[in-house]
Amino acid sequence: MRNSTPEISTADRRAQIIVTLDEKGQVDVQELSDYFMVSPVTIRNDLSYLEEKNLLYRTRGGAIKQTKVAMDLAFSEKARKNSDQKKRIGMKAAELVHEGDTIILDSGTTTMEIAKCIKGLRNLTVITHALNIASELAGVDGIEIIMPGGILRNKSFSLVGSQAEQNLRNFFCDKLFLGVDGLDPAYGISTPCASEAQLNRVMAEISTEVIVVADSSKFGKRSLALILPVNKIDKVITDQDITEEEKQKWVTQNVEIITA
Repeated sequence: MRNSTPEISTADRRAQIIVTLDEKGQVDVQELSDYFMVSPVTIRNDLSYLEEKNLLYRTRGGAIKQTKVAMDLAFSEKARKNSDQKKRIGMKAAELVHEGDTIILDSGTTTMEIAKCIKGLRNLTVITHALNIASELAGVDGIEIIMPGGILRNKSFSLVGSQAEQNLRNFFCDKLFLGVDGLDPAYGISTPCASEAQLNRVMAEISTEVIVVADSSKFGKRSLALILPVNKIDKVITDQDITEEEKQKWVTQNVEIITA
């Protein structure tokens, strides 16, 4: 940002914050305070006002762009978003699972829908770090569940950390079904949580095929932690609202797009 003056109006200052946010993707309270020559309290008030207008998301010490960056929402909040699309994606993904497979189900609301749809299969091994998915499949005849252990993340009901990563490396699986918060063809797939991203990378390393499951609202978004670049992804299963233009961005990079 260029130097400013203390005489700038509140409206102009807030407008410049949005411009900066659009360019950089995130802003810092102290940097904005120094630039505009106003107190951090004034900047925090500006950010609160802009958040009320749905123009950004507040973060610790700053803010991030509302339209491009995926937030780390609680499981219950995610479950309410695009639930019909997630059910269709789950059903379509389940069609790729065959008896005798060993699969990984990542944590998330869309992968939960896959779990609900594979209960009729037999001789199936499911590796998951998601407590709710393990609970969903517990006691189902013909399905063996393996959990890697780790530290519980309350937002996602998932177990993460070095213990989970180390234990996962003892296995090999046919297919990984990966839920993500952001898909950008120039960046890759991403999630708000760095520990989830690290565990997801280990999952991909031990899997023959990486299949991303995400509704169309996730496309064109980036989140804090990169999971994988595009060239590490085999398939993406999404809903029919994905645009043809967005689909082609992935197809041209040898990623198969399946719509449900």
